Amino acid sequence: MSIRVSHVHGEHIAVEAADGTEILRYVYRPDPDAFESRKPYAHPVRTLAGRTVTGYRPNDHRWHKGLQMTASHLSGQNFWGGNCYFHGQGYLPLPERVGSMRHDGFPAFTVEDERLAFTEELTWVENGGAEWAREERGLAVHSVDQEAGAWALDWSIRLTNVRDRPLAFGSPTTAGREMAGYTGLQWRGPRDFTGGTVFGPDTDADADKLMGSQSPWLAFSTEHDEADGHSTLVFAHAPENLDAKTAVHESHWFVRSEPFPTVAFSWAFFEEFELPPGESFAYRYRVIVADGAWDGDRVGTYLEGLPW
Repeated sequence: MSIRVSHVHGEHIAVEAADGTEILRYVYRPDPDAFESRKPYAHPVRTLAGRTVTGYRPNDHRWHKGLQMTASHLSGQNFWGGNCYFHGQGYLPLPERVGSMRHDGFPAFTVEDERLAFTEELTWVENGGAEWAREERGLAVHSVDQEAGAWALDWSIRLTNVRDRPLAFGSPTTAGREMAGYTGLQWRGPRDFTGGTVFGPDTDADADKLMGSQSPWLAFSTEHDEADGHSTLVFAHAPENLDAKTAVHESHWFVRSEPFPTVAFSWAFFEEFELPPGESFAYRYRVIVADGAWDGDRVGTYLEGLPW
């Protein structure tokens, strides 16, 4: 199925399906509020039927913006946005600790009939203006399949430490808050995903049991308000993410269905890890955006037919 891509330079990239439905908008224009951690994000993301499956600036966490790369605890800085967690004190508004991710350019940008792929260069800047890391980010929209009612978004990161000292990656859990290991690539769902069904391979639908777990994929399904129908999102790791020989650190799921819907590919849930000066790490992720209420068998079959 063909796609149409438009690029408003300095603002955003949008992808439309053949019928004109905008299924993805990737915004790289800096947001106005530095406290929300200025960085690119994908919103709105929609199914082929036009149902929105991302939330933007919800009133409980204004810094949650669609699908975005984050780092909640990084060497004393917050590249997630919003309040910072301190053990024994809770969450504190410390704007001087909130960093940003600066868009530097698109060195590669390819549009084919059924695929968009681009590479973005970014710099992670701590609040005082020092450049801490260089990121090479890859996004690809592909496998737009009207019959299956689904399409795929691949998101990769390669991050290099440009400081003269190690970068320490952590989370609220590594700072002392139990089962709050959020960091890394994060999705925030719209309100009609609240209370939705969350499941993984060979697991029942219980988000609490899946919090902090490990598996190749995780799915989140809901029935929409207003529109009659369901949507399902599938969050999947590339094989090397879960291989101790290739991954810089093991990954765990951060997932909530209540009181708000969110999923993060947490790379530092229970333990911190360090990235030495000049060194790099990389991860690859895939998000399937589908119409309908998929079950585990359908998710497994679909992913098997979509090799990396």
